[in-house]
Amino acid sequence: MRPAYGAPCDDPPVGGDELVAIYDALGSPAGSATRAEMRARGLWHAAGVVLVRSLNGEHVYVHQRSPGKDVFPSYHDCWAGGVVAHGETPAECATRELAEELGISGVSPIPLFTHVFDQPPIRCHNFAFEVRWDGPIVHQPEEIVGGRWVPLEELRKWAEDPEGPLIPDGRLGVLEWFRRQGASLDPLPSERATGLGDAP
Repeated sequence: MRPAYGAPCDDPPVGGDELVAIYDALGSPAGSATRAEMRARGLWHAAGVVLVRSLNGEHVYVHQRSPGKDVFPSYHDCWAGGVVAHGETPAECATRELAEELGISGVSPIPLFTHVFDQPPIRCHNFAFEVRWDGPIVHQPEEIVGGRWVPLEELRKWAEDPEGPLIPDGRLGVLEWFRRQGASLDPLPSERATGLGDAP
């Protein structure tokens, strides 16, 4: 069974005092706040997220989030990434998070698009990127409990299932990715991502 948002965590939320960038509803930087304040007040923010594909493009790396995450603990995610820090660009965030979460460095994430996840208390501009990688994966133990390479067709089935194991915002993002790849996987109207555009 999929875990619920706000499900109890075994550990305290990670990085509550960290200063993160606050964005406005249109996707422009608008100040800063602690991560804890951003979560408590449901403030608009941004994330840099990276789809990690095999060199042949046929698999995507999917990881399981730790039970100590402050949102969507224990869900699976096909995007490595996190919240944009104060003074950081989404591209810098994507590069940093890729190295921290999966140990992937020495590659430059390619910008794809931006999708908006607006389901209070979570309001986030997700700046999506992609890399190709067949090297080693090293998990950040505080963030990730496991992962594996998943064939595109299997990931597509997960994405089609709104009750499946994928994190909700990541599911919307990969549905949009599949749509742009030419697959007929547009999100349902009630779940459709808004504000789609090219990532900077």
